[in-house]
Amino acid sequence: MPWRGAEYPGEFPSLGWLVGEWIQRHCVIPDGDRAGEVYRLTDEMWTFLVHHYRLRPGAEYGQKAAAFTYRRSQLVRPQKWGKGPFSAAMICGEGVGPVLFDDWAEGGEVYDCRDHDCGCGWIWEYEPGDPMGRPWPTPLIQITANSEDQTANVYSALTPMIELGPLSELIPDTGETRINLPNDGRIDPVTSRARTRLGQRVTFVVQDETGLWVVSSGMVSVAETQRRGLAGMGGRSVETTNSWDPSEDSVAQRTAEARAKDIHRDHRQADPRLQYKLKADRRKIHRVVYGDSAGRGGWVDLDVIEGEAAEIIEKDLAQAERFFGNRVTAGTGSWLAKEIWQLRTQPREVEAGTQVVLGFDGSDVDDWTGIRLETLDGYQFTPTYGPDKLPTIWDPADYDGQVPRLEVAAALDEVMETYDVVRGYFDPPYWETEIDAWAEKYGEKRVVRWATWRTTQMHAACERLLTDVTKKDTTFVHDGCETTAAHVGNTRKSARPGKRYVLKKASVSQKIDVCVISVLAHEAAGDAVAAGLARPKKKPGKMIILR
Repeated sequence: MPWRGAEYPGEFPSLGWLVGEWIQRHCVIPDGDRAGEVYRLTDEMWTFLVHHYRLRPGAEYGQKAAAFTYRRSQLVRPQKWGKGPFSAAMICGEGVGPVLFDDWAEGGEVYDCRDHDCGCGWIWEYEPGDPMGRPWPTPLIQITANSEDQTANVYSALTPMIELGPLSELIPDTGETRINLPNDGRIDPVTSRARTRLGQRVTFVVQDETGLWVVSSGMVSVAETQRRGLAGMGGRSVETTNSWDPSEDSVAQRTAEARAKDIHRDHRQADPRLQYKLKADRRKIHRVVYGDSAGRGGWVDLDVIEGEAAEIIEKDLAQAERFFGNRVTAGTGSWLAKEIWQLRTQPREVEAGTQVVLGFDGSDVDDWTGIRLETLDGYQFTPTYGPDKLPTIWDPADYDGQVPRLEVAAALDEVMETYDVVRGYFDPPYWETEIDAWAEKYGEKRVVRWATWRTTQMHAACERLLTDVTKKDTTFVHDGCETTAAHVGNTRKSARPGKRYVLKKASVSQKIDVCVISVLAHEAAGDAVAAGLARPKKKPGKMIILR
């Protein structure tokens, strides 16, 4: 019998409801005055579980990871939100709970803990068409962080969560360095030092504080190795982290910016217009990002959080904003916050024949190549081309390491034919020959060589776009292109003489090319309007013949 279908708008099949109820029946609060009491999930935790365990409506019996919508999940929350105990509760579920898809219920089936050597007496009754769950036959779980102290954040919550509650009978062997599970299963804390463990088979992995996992520490390799191990077993993983510094190219950032659709991302954020340096705004931010954990019955005292944040702000505003404000914030030199850029998102259709300007920046084998357009009333967008309507952005890695120049030329032809391009700014390096040919084909007034290495001009162009994005009464909006937003977030200011700056990458591997293209397109728009090109074309006059 397949899934019964949605009973209310937006419903989807998920084992999360079953797993969550199992957690609340078996897991206890690990420490504090209420240690040993029932561990209750907040609404935010329920939401995360239901999405992480979301099933495909066509899931089939016997499938493991393939039964689920998401291959892995990422949870981004501030310090003291409760990520450690929540991760521990999920580990308990993955260790001995009903986390694997076990077909669709016909009606009358139950999940009975007694069938799985648990004497707690808990029974879950399935409705016809509900997804059923079962435990892993041999669960192999790793708790991973960049140091032993960091793994302790989860492990130190996990052991008392087991020892102080009903799970103590089912999992009697909780050691300091590992936990033995039934049927030869185990839970191991792992760091980058434990190379021999990293290649082991695994069914579930918690990757803790991945905002600190960077190439130099070896943790990017750790993440990749564990994902390969999970793939071989049909297992899945969860990342938990504070927000990260986007200049560090961490695992958390890579996950957040990945184009893969089978990753669930849960990053609670406040209105980016609120300024963290202002105490009143900071309070509003904290209320949003701490959510249920600071609400009635919660464990977070926002006055204490404010005190901690205020002290850190004295030395490092960005660090406080990441730790307690849950914001992705660069340490120094940030040009324009990705979140502020995204506030200007207002997608709309641009009709063929509309007057537009164009920005183009080309590369060859490393950086990206792209085209952005802007209407003369301030709407910027990435056009599409070809039968598949692909965006005019080319990552050489998608084309055997080299930008497809003929495809770029074909895309430009289509753009020029579709829209009334009144002016285009083209950055010449690597594309001098093509730009010369385009200027001859389309005209020197439409194809203008605009070198981005000129400090004075580039600084002014950057300031123009920055101002028009951030000013209160702005009319500038854009299409919400995800690649453009990522490149804007990767961009930093590099100081030059005369109190000027140019744009640079936050790190070697992070791209900013489409951000530069947006600067060029907006500069072209401003110059076109100043030159009077936005005036409507005169209609042909009528001849009146008097008889």
